[in-house]
Amino acid sequence: MGIVSAQSELRDHYQRPLTDLRISVTDRCNLRCTYCMPKKPNGERYNFLPKEDLLSFNEITRVVNVLAQKGLQKIRITGGEPLLRKDLDQLIASIKSIDGIKEVALTTNGVFLSEQIDALVDAGLDRVTLSLDAIDQDLLNRISGRTVDLEKVYAGLDATLQKDLKLKVNTVIQRGVNDDHFMHVLQRFRGTAVEVRLIEFMDVGGLNQWQLDKVVPSRELIQKIEQKWPLEMLGRQQSSDVANRYRYADGQGTLGFISSISQPFCGHCSRARLSSEGILYTCLFANTGLLIRDKLRDGLSDDELQELLTQHWQQRRDRYSEERMTKPGRAHAESEKIEMFYIGG
Repeated sequence: MGIVSAQSELRDHYQRPLTDLRISVTDRCNLRCTYCMPKKPNGERYNFLPKEDLLSFNEITRVVNVLAQKGLQKIRITGGEPLLRKDLDQLIASIKSIDGIKEVALTTNGVFLSEQIDALVDAGLDRVTLSLDAIDQDLLNRISGRTVDLEKVYAGLDATLQKDLKLKVNTVIQRGVNDDHFMHVLQRFRGTAVEVRLIEFMDVGGLNQWQLDKVVPSRELIQKIEQKWPLEMLGRQQSSDVANRYRYADGQGTLGFISSISQPFCGHCSRARLSSEGILYTCLFANTGLLIRDKLRDGLSDDELQELLTQHWQQRRDRYSEERMTKPGRAHAESEKIEMFYIGG
């Protein structure tokens, strides 16, 4: 495994490195979750990218290879729903062969996981995060905007655990939607190897009708949980981790809290996002990015690509979550932001 020197490691304006890249391989999804890709009124359809506008697997691999030489270590495959992209295992295998890449993870709604997990694991997939906002069928359907085959999701979950992969479940909490249900989700996975992460409803994009009063702060969730199950704080494994972790005092597993609204972690953010059409974003809440797809197709060399990406990261000043309630932050909030399903949440 190659070693990246301190001189070659990328650093932004605030000296944050680039160690994690989230790659959206498609803007399409089979669900219409209210906080991400909600149903449009009057049956209006989304205009998804044509196949030729998507980054090819070879183009994605080029970007990863160049950034790995500058300190990139971890990849997360996202969407849309990434398992809608054909031959995803081939991309994972290519990325895992790159010197310096230590981990490839996948975020999925789990509907197609059971039928693909064997190929994904054989390709080198290291871990899975499954989005599951409720375990009550009716509530899950309402949040997901479509009927979800919950048994099929559970089959994918079980198949993943049988492969000895690390598995986390992400649950987005919205006040008045599932804030009175999340304890059932925790109960379902207590005593298992699955770590549930409770996520504050975030103002990503504009379609989800985000309002601050719909956010349930993590501290409120923790207080409710501890009335039934005492918790012990573990903290973050690394300063750049998004989740603050706890364990049940009775030894029945761990859980995490992603508190982007109430406890922002911008100061240690080491993540970039590559959209399915090849735009590099340096923040989940961005409204602009760097289009690299066309440059790749115009014959940009690897050295030129590395210089382009280096300059872009070095200019990074994103601290949106920390500045959300300031005057500049409010101005940014009122501007048109990129939707979560497009940027790769």
